[in-house]
Amino acid sequence: MKYLPRLFENNCAWVERMTAQDPEFFRRLAAIQSPKYLWIGCSDSRVPANQITGLQPGEVFVHRNVANAVVHTDLNCLSVMQFAVDALEVEHIIVCGHYGCGGVKAALTGERLGLIDNWLRHIQDVRDKHSGLLAPCTDVTARWERLCELNVIEQVRHVTETTIVQDAWSRGRKLIVHGWIYRLSDGKLRDLSVSVEGSGDLETAYANGLSGLR
Repeated sequence: MKYLPRLFENNCAWVERMTAQDPEFFRRLAAIQSPKYLWIGCSDSRVPANQITGLQPGEVFVHRNVANAVVHTDLNCLSVMQFAVDALEVEHIIVCGHYGCGGVKAALTGERLGLIDNWLRHIQDVRDKHSGLLAPCTDVTARWERLCELNVIEQVRHVTETTIVQDAWSRGRKLIVHGWIYRLSDGKLRDLSVSVEGSGDLETAYANGLSGLR
């Protein structure tokens, strides 16, 4: 094996472990996937959805991009959402950001990084919208962490405003949208208290999420 032999060795070892624990695991996995969760998270390699939630392959459907942004013109994200909601019939959509997000930091400081600046404009919109909540944070790290939290709350709002989610709710589907944040330094998830169960819950949940940051 000429290229990246360690990864193939790791794969073989993983297959052996999984098969030893459950001889039928791969047969079942090949037949169907039925995840209850859609995870919309950051591309950061330190925030793997399955590992930090303790879920196995087939238990969580995942979409990741820089700074866990949900943009209404992003067909990649929207396609994932529609498949998850309409085909897989997930019951929960989790938007998960993380403290120490490089994309959020670049948006906060206005650092120029190249092509990605166009993408981070969406996070800068969050920064500008909530300048009043960022201003009291005199410490740079505190502002950075606050923007990471605000970004999750705004992306939850974006998810709930899509026709995908609105149509599912109008059909009476059980679908809850959550906003979480992950801390790299201790490995723990935090619920930002912005879960939305239906169209009528959005404004209350949004206000609760923001008030929880004050």
